[in-house]
Amino acid sequence: MGRVTLQDVAERAGVSMKTVSNVVRGYRHVSPEMRARVQAVVEELGYRPNGTGRSLATGRSSMLGLAFPDLRRPYFAELAHVFARVAAEHGYRLLLAETGGTAEGERAVLHDREAGIVDGLVLHPQALTAAELDELRQGVPIVFLGEDPQPAGSDQVAVDNVAAAADAVAHLVRSGRRRIGFLGHELGEPSRTSALRLQGYRAGLEAAGLPLDPALLVPRGEGDALGAEAALDAALGRGLDVDALLCREDLAAVGALRALRRHGIDVPGDVAVVGWDAIELGASTAPSLTSVAADTRELAERALGLLLERIGGAATPGRHVTVGHSLTVRESAPAGEG
Repeated sequence: MGRVTLQDVAERAGVSMKTVSNVVRGYRHVSPEMRARVQAVVEELGYRPNGTGRSLATGRSSMLGLAFPDLRRPYFAELAHVFARVAAEHGYRLLLAETGGTAEGERAVLHDREAGIVDGLVLHPQALTAAELDELRQGVPIVFLGEDPQPAGSDQVAVDNVAAAADAVAHLVRSGRRRIGFLGHELGEPSRTSALRLQGYRAGLEAAGLPLDPALLVPRGEGDALGAEAALDAALGRGLDVDALLCREDLAAVGALRALRRHGIDVPGDVAVVGWDAIELGASTAPSLTSVAADTRELAERALGLLLERIGGAATPGRHVTVGHSLTVRESAPAGEG
């Protein structure tokens, strides 16, 4: 017989794969009778989770899952690096997965979790609803990242996008900017992240006593730098009049710099540009990018801290943690008093 799988144990014991996973991981809410039944089959077949020799009393793999929508995006790549370093400090390795922001991709990583590959999962979901996630998340700890509403009782770590956007607008107002545009949200219905950043943008304008002009909102068709560049290029060709731009993320800001340069518009002399995420690339653009920066170290520490508490058996109510943010001020939008 080849390597014994979780499914082999489930079929021999006449139970679900989830039940077997719960038993081998030491999940508390399993009856003694069911635990003894599954354990007997585990010993009979010689099953070892993920091929490791770890104790069946805990079923621990010393691996944690980290699943992001798109690893091509510099923010997620850089955040994964931070997570890997923090996980190593706790004696864990990371199994990194890309979901593509699809329901199928998110279900796949949730299945890996149930199959005993990882002890817990940090997931940034975009496609599955809270109800679907609630159905799939039972058995092994999960911490959710991002702004989308998650199942009741779940742990979630996010950035206050509204406050961060308002702070970025306040920075631009202090430097004398009065016609501040927003670049890079989606065409049509904006994502939750975009909606919150737009809300903060509007709040910042209102706090400064500036009117909201819909003509200063520039959506893009494609969610990358070239898409933002094309959108701003077209808007400038139609006569867009701004003296500052708050961009949905740094990739949109990179596209903005190219479009503005093509139109002979000086940054920051004529138009100040603020990005979002403070990726390393932003320090090397010309001019270098001022950018909203989430505290990624705090984000990783808090998310993994919550996850390890759950792995250790914590049964507290769901916790929602908001991490700090700051503004990395560089050449594209220097500080000033207006």
